[in-house]
Amino acid sequence: MTTTEWITDIALLLVVFRQLREGRLDHKTFLIPLGIVAYVGYSYLDTVPTGGNDLVLIGALIGVGAVLGIAGGVWTRIRAVDGHLLIKAGAVSATLWVLGMGARMGFQLWTAHWGGADDVARFSVTHHITSDQAWVAAFVLMALTEVVTRLATIYARSRAVTATATATGTSTTHAAAAAAGAREGARG
Repeated sequence: MTTTEWITDIALLLVVFRQLREGRLDHKTFLIPLGIVAYVGYSYLDTVPTGGNDLVLIGALIGVGAVLGIAGGVWTRIRAVDGHLLIKAGAVSATLWVLGMGARMGFQLWTAHWGGADDVARFSVTHHITSDQAWVAAFVLMALTEVVTRLATIYARSRAVTATATATGTSTTHAAAAAAGAREGARG
């Protein structure tokens, strides 16, 4: 792995680790990870091979990325407080993110340094995968799909939280204050 690949992979890991602490959901929440994957896509997706079973491999890893991304977005807590949306990646969301990123990093290390290249070559021949570029495209598109589907899920859920808070006229803080007031009234 090159220094650029390490920096890119670590930057994508830090995106979710940054969200382990609750913070405001804002444009940076979306723009930073999209910027990173746009750079990765531009840097590594020269071509998308279509020969043999390349598209099957690519489609399978895109599917894995979509599942990880949607699940990660679902397991990210979003709540409204005082007219702002707050976001926090929970343990499940962070684990899914690390699983996806770790699998890609592990595969890169395994094939480049730990003797996996021969196994991948045999697998590729057996399953009619035509080149190493198919693997590159599959993993890059998996990462891109994971990021985009996670952000799309978070965006959709944030709109739902906003609509619910607007419809009820409360935010989490107001609802908690109302509940506390009701408890005090019941004691009185």
